Amino acid sequence: MAEVVNMPRLSDTMEEGTVAKWLKKVGDSVEEGDILAEIETDKATMEFESFHSGTLLHIGIQEGDGAPVDSLLAIIGEKGEDISVLISGGSNAQISTPSSERSVTDQAVKPADTAQPNTTVPEGVEVVNMPRLSDTMEEGTVASWLKNVGDKVEEGDILAEIETDKATMEFESFYSGTLLYIGIQEGQSAPVDTVLAIIGPAGTDVQSILSGAFNSPTAPTAPSEPKIDVQEQSKGLSVSEPSTTPTPASDTRVFASPLAKRIALEKGMDLTQLKGSGENGRIIRRDIEGASTASQVAPTASAAISVEKSTTQLKAVAMAVGQEHTESVKNSQMRKVIAKRLSESKFSAPHYYLTIEVEMDEAMAARASMNELPETKVSFNDIVLKACAMALLKHKQVNTTWRDDHTLVNNHVHLGVAVAVEDGLVVPVIKHANQLSLSHIGAHVKDMAGRARTKKLTPAEMEGSTFTVSNLGMFGIDEFTSIINQPNSAILSVGSIVEKPVVRDSQIVIRNMMKLTLACDHRTVDGATGAQFLQTLKTYLEHPVTMLA
Repeated sequence: MAEVVNMPRLSDTMEEGTVAKWLKKVGDSVEEGDILAEIETDKATMEFESFHSGTLLHIGIQEGDGAPVDSLLAIIGEKGEDISVLISGGSNAQISTPSSERSVTDQAVKPADTAQPNTTVPEGVEVVNMPRLSDTMEEGTVASWLKNVGDKVEEGDILAEIETDKATMEFESFYSGTLLYIGIQEGQSAPVDTVLAIIGPAGTDVQSILSGAFNSPTAPTAPSEPKIDVQEQSKGLSVSEPSTTPTPASDTRVFASPLAKRIALEKGMDLTQLKGSGENGRIIRRDIEGASTASQVAPTASAAISVEKSTTQLKAVAMAVGQEHTESVKNSQMRKVIAKRLSESKFSAPHYYLTIEVEMDEAMAARASMNELPETKVSFNDIVLKACAMALLKHKQVNTTWRDDHTLVNNHVHLGVAVAVEDGLVVPVIKHANQLSLSHIGAHVKDMAGRARTKKLTPAEMEGSTFTVSNLGMFGIDEFTSIINQPNSAILSVGSIVEKPVVRDSQIVIRNMMKLTLACDHRTVDGATGAQFLQTLKTYLEHPVTMLA
């Protein structure tokens, strides 16, 4: 009998996994214990072995795809076995509806106001749809109407102010007539191409147009080329330019969107030289941006534009021309979990920060002496970790975990060490760090950091921290703040060691100084408690011999 294999929960914090690689393909024989796939969790990439024997009949999640825990990962059974029921149950497949029934259903639920204009709209009546006023606009909101139903509308009048995803813009009418119908009220939003308004002769039966019931007595004729008054509303300029219809140059107009007009004016471009790709040949933004500067942009530094009742000369501003390029990079499972965990920490734990400066001259001398011993390699980070472990034993309130109805006070010290990896950040944990020597701490950090970068750490090695240290000193960062690694109550940010002048015994001397910043959860750690912890930590670092007592 076929066995369903679901996405496993490979760590206590795992909510979804990504298939990094399949080691078996459909049709392969699988033995119990064989590695089926490599699964990327929020912490590591792990081999996932089969608990069943048989033939791999189905793969539910392809390489590179992610899915929640318990999603259908694979089906293993006997070759040729019918698994259609199992696949349907795993994917929640829906029963398809006959096309004829879907058509009736779609029409029943589709609002009349979102229907496309009927092709039998009477001559002289224009259906105005919600315009696409930016390249990312999917819906718009009517901020205000400048005309009411029954008002006369002239070509070029501002009908309404439309709020897009980027700005609130004036929307002008391309038609003359009476405003017969408003489809979207002030404050309401609707997708692009939803019926916004209807303009036409007074007394027109609007409901018949909306319902598609109007029958034109004659076949519709091809509309004549629209004549649009090119207006710069913000500047009070009405620009007339020749259209494709042969008429005197001083009395012709160009069919272009307001945004296209503004961009053309900024770039000093001649709209009469462009061919529109919008509805009815309307010039839109992409026509402007895609125009060749060699053949369609005026070569002079200024462009003379014929202005109705004016001979204003507008200076063309030189603008950089280039190709916009973006790349979509799929978020890794690690990246998504980092985003989720840090957001939860930042917005649930009330953070505050304490910074202290530590003199590191004695620590530097002690480190140099220790590293002269055979097979000994101690870093400044190891010294900071050892000092933290000892200071936490004296200030247990910093070594705590918040719960809604109680606080856990940890009597053990498990130090999390933030390690940067290719996809983000992992935090291996040094268990019982207070019981380890400096050389043992250094060996643990080196081993775990190396395996973290190759994704060889186990989930158990990244769980259970009671306090975390993040060190960016090796990158030349003098001072920074970190987000608490919950369920910890605090995290220490370690900066670089910098030579600087300081005052000692009323004398200015040069010392090696290092800044430490403690981020605390105010629910568990009060300001005085955090300050006392930093004072103890400072004492250990400035006098390393005290850590041996």
